[in-house]
Amino acid sequence: MGILGVTIFALGIAVSIALHEAGHLVTARVFGMRVRRYFIGFGPTLWSTKRGHTEYGLAALPFGGFCDIAGMTATDPLTAEELPLAMYKKPWWQRVAVMSGGIVVNILIAIVITYFVAVLAAIPNPYADRTPRVGELSCTSDQVDAENVADCTGTGPAGRAGVHVGDELIAVDGQRVDSFYDLRDYVMERPGETVNLEVRRGREELSIPVALDSVQRIDPTSGQTFAAGAIGLTNDAMASFGPLEAAPASLRFTGQMMRATAEGLVAFPGKIPGVVASIFGAERDVSGPVSVIGASRAGGELVERSMWEMFWMMLASLNIFLALFNLVPLPPLDGGHIAVIFFEKIRDAFRRVRGLGPGGPVNYEKLMPVTYFMASLLLVVGVFVMVADVVNPVRLFG
Repeated sequence: MGILGVTIFALGIAVSIALHEAGHLVTARVFGMRVRRYFIGFGPTLWSTKRGHTEYGLAALPFGGFCDIAGMTATDPLTAEELPLAMYKKPWWQRVAVMSGGIVVNILIAIVITYFVAVLAAIPNPYADRTPRVGELSCTSDQVDAENVADCTGTGPAGRAGVHVGDELIAVDGQRVDSFYDLRDYVMERPGETVNLEVRRGREELSIPVALDSVQRIDPTSGQTFAAGAIGLTNDAMASFGPLEAAPASLRFTGQMMRATAEGLVAFPGKIPGVVASIFGAERDVSGPVSVIGASRAGGELVERSMWEMFWMMLASLNIFLALFNLVPLPPLDGGHIAVIFFEKIRDAFRRVRGLGPGGPVNYEKLMPVTYFMASLLLVVGVFVMVADVVNPVRLFG
């Protein structure tokens, strides 16, 4: 099952990349541009076929893909037949639409995946209060198998101690609580102990001692049981939806994923030193960047445990990452091309104010040092992440 999961997730990544490039191809053709090549992968060609004016193919290095559109820049050599179909000769908004085509497709893939998971299983509730607020007081009981716990009654440790639904969690034993995961991880390591829970109730802050229960849990890796602390608090974390209500819920949750991904991209450069250190034995940051290798391995772990909802949502999240990463306004990314187009548009607006004509296409040869630098940087970072995913991979389940 693990190998199956790795294979399916790797295939999902390949399909996502193929559809991204198809977004460029289709929009280019809609606006009458000539598409020379549509390839998945880089490097030596493994297979190709020609249909009309376009060569379709697979290349040896499966780390992306490309859609070669005639005249993407004014320095692109063109045949006499290609000249009137050149991309740089088209209106600015058409060029932006073509460069945004792949980004839009990745976002649509994420929305579609989220929709079907919301209808067929459950997604993180997009309408839930994301502050660590008590949504429900529950009893605690032993785990009987990988997915189920024994029946129980009562309000559980937190309810007995005086915690109320709606209380906002502030800290546990003086340690700040930012999410339910923080509290869960802390109490699991303290079966039978008493912890001091600080909560905010309206304008009042309370300190409530809670005697934790000791329950049996099953280690997902070894299958062995162990004693874990339990506090009996939950919030409205997951939700399933009907076919109609799933549409707005999927859009809302996709938006939340986009915001979280944007924050992750901002933090991305700061996580690279940790990835490099992990190659030499340092602990790997679970929230750090992973490559195709690491993502596929994680997908295998999820399938091995029949956690298909998380599998598909991870693929949806990956598509959001591909979309936003390509929006970064630096060449050779799509966002770099879009930034150049907007620069030309803004520059020409200022020239009109001065009574001058359009300034013509940007000379991409002057941007080549930036392009080469960024391409080299992405390659080096990618190699480091892939090596880390081989020698010290991120493990979802220990």
